[in-house]
Amino acid sequence: MQKSMLSPRWINEIDLALCLRFNRVSHFRFWRLFFKIVSRLGNGVFWYTLMAVLPLAYGPAAWPTVARMAVAGLLGLAGYKWLKARTSRPRPYQVYSAIFAAAPALDRFSFPSGHTLHAVAFSLVAASAFPQLAPLVYPFTFLVAVSRPVLGLHYPSDVLAGALLGAAAAQVALLI
Repeated sequence: MQKSMLSPRWINEIDLALCLRFNRVSHFRFWRLFFKIVSRLGNGVFWYTLMAVLPLAYGPAAWPTVARMAVAGLLGLAGYKWLKARTSRPRPYQVYSAIFAAAPALDRFSFPSGHTLHAVAFSLVAASAFPQLAPLVYPFTFLVAVSRPVLGLHYPSDVLAGALLGAAAAQVALLI
């Protein structure tokens, strides 16, 4: 009997296989430390610093963008908290002993990735107003997203969902 490519079991198998593959990177000290730093910066430090620096660099013209970033962050936080409470998906390292938690989790559940959600939302809003920031914020956002399964804290589907929710939050904030 052939498995459907859209069956929940098949999707979970692919998700786990990718998670294991990403997580292997954390077994190398350099990469583990690198992605721990990226994750820590992606926890807000990078984005809040960017929001503080934008008005210094671009003057009063930056304030609407900072406000939109704040709106995107608040929308993302509300959606993230609501989904985490509803899905209660355990983190990969809590379910599979082969997955190594290379950094502490900020909360109990895995779905969606809040780091990725906020990185995507903030980078889209910032780069829409200041395209010259794209070469800085987009690669950093990519690294934040990759850091989550590398560190064993999220499945790739958590990261994908976080990215989609972050893009939606950014679009709403950009309409304001």
